[in-house]
Amino acid sequence: MGLSRKEQVIMVLLGASGVSGLTALILLLVEAASVLLPAYIKFGIVFDAGSSHTSLFLYQWPADKENGTGVVSQALACQVEGPGISSYASDPAQAGESLQGCLEEALVLIPEAQHQKTPTFLGATAGMRLLRQKNSSQARDIFAAVTQVLGRSPVDFWGAELLAGQDEGAFGWITVNYGLGTLVKYSFTGEWIRPPEEMLVGALDMGGASTQITFVPGGPILDKSTQADFRLYGSDYSVYTHSYLCFGRDQMLSRLLIGLVQSHPAALLRHPCYLSGYRTTLALAPLYKSPCVDTTPPLGLPQNLTVEGTGNPGACVSAIQELFNFSACQGQEDCAFNGVYQPPVRGQFYAFSNFYYTFHFLNLTSGQPLSTANATIWEFCRRSWKLVEASYPGQDRWLRDYCASGLYILTLLRDGYGFSEESWPSIQFRKQAGGIDIGWTLGYMLNLTGMIPAEAPAQWRAESYSVWVAIVVFLVLTLVAVLAAAAIQLFWVQD
Repeated sequence: MGLSRKEQVIMVLLGASGVSGLTALILLLVEAASVLLPAYIKFGIVFDAGSSHTSLFLYQWPADKENGTGVVSQALACQVEGPGISSYASDPAQAGESLQGCLEEALVLIPEAQHQKTPTFLGATAGMRLLRQKNSSQARDIFAAVTQVLGRSPVDFWGAELLAGQDEGAFGWITVNYGLGTLVKYSFTGEWIRPPEEMLVGALDMGGASTQITFVPGGPILDKSTQADFRLYGSDYSVYTHSYLCFGRDQMLSRLLIGLVQSHPAALLRHPCYLSGYRTTLALAPLYKSPCVDTTPPLGLPQNLTVEGTGNPGACVSAIQELFNFSACQGQEDCAFNGVYQPPVRGQFYAFSNFYYTFHFLNLTSGQPLSTANATIWEFCRRSWKLVEASYPGQDRWLRDYCASGLYILTLLRDGYGFSEESWPSIQFRKQAGGIDIGWTLGYMLNLTGMIPAEAPAQWRAESYSVWVAIVVFLVLTLVAVLAAAAIQLFWVQD
């Protein structure tokens, strides 16, 4: 017996509703695209407590991470007023209070709800290393004062620490290569890729009290104490790095002056690295207080010393070379100076901090060859103080030292690290890499983001407008067909 007309109509309506509903489901599943909702921004603060000054750097990165390391960018750089924290040995509380101004600037840029979630660190470098050698209790008092101030601020303070010289060099290397995009890059296909190792750049850093060299050598690192290993963006890196304490700019200048005093003890010191016509009076006692100085003042010298510049670059170079122990490397392969192991320099290098500031003043940051750099510095050293002072008004604080700093950099890079006329063009003197200030702090922050738990981004299904319209239409048709079938079932009275 066949279906009645009523049953036939209900079957057609239910079939249509099934087809319509199935079509809507297929559109929903097949046409959907996976999208990541924007991750909120995290922040981190790093204080760079150097020997001559302290700087605050505020970094930010998305809450989701790429291969275990945050994609970090710089949001603020603030220089703290006053000298480095090691200068507050007689007033430790002031070392902590000096940080307040820059911290308040950073907090303005961070949403208030995230203040207590913002990890904050202070890393002290060579200035505090020297103070700890000289007076460990004073160093502890300064760290305690800094910890007290930052610990009561509305941030997640993780601590203040003395950064090892090796870490300072390695983190500077990370900063340079991150800024240049040689660690990880976002490709035009929308993928994160690791560039070839040959693109990695070495780092040359010079602060006030120490200088660092870091690079990937061409072979194995034979002295493991000079090797730094870390993992970033899912890849492992091993670099050669060494930090020379007492070879930073300020300590070099002090050691240079004392070396001249020791070799020519007299009330009037003729300084070959000061420009001719320059004359000043200096107190001798403070110069001998640095741990970098292991001699005592010659007997019979007055408390104040008169220093007169002679502008003799040849004699200046000879005096600077006395600061190095090159003979300690005789008969040794892969040795820089002072008996320190170093493989041959390799690849491109970025020279920053005092390397950059000195060569920028001397107009030597445009890739000039070694011979040009040498001739330019010698020519500057032979100028009169009166002429230079008139040519650079308002720069009296540093002017007298550019001759010595320039010749020192040449001696360190050429005779110390082993750069030649051929490899000299591989050095670029830069303040920034990829728009990021170069120093150890960004590398430090990048490394520490591995300690901050990753948060997986929320994932949702998204449809185009036309697909959503079609899905709605088919769902409406499905509903209409089902309701019609129900109405017929209830109200159609068969004959």
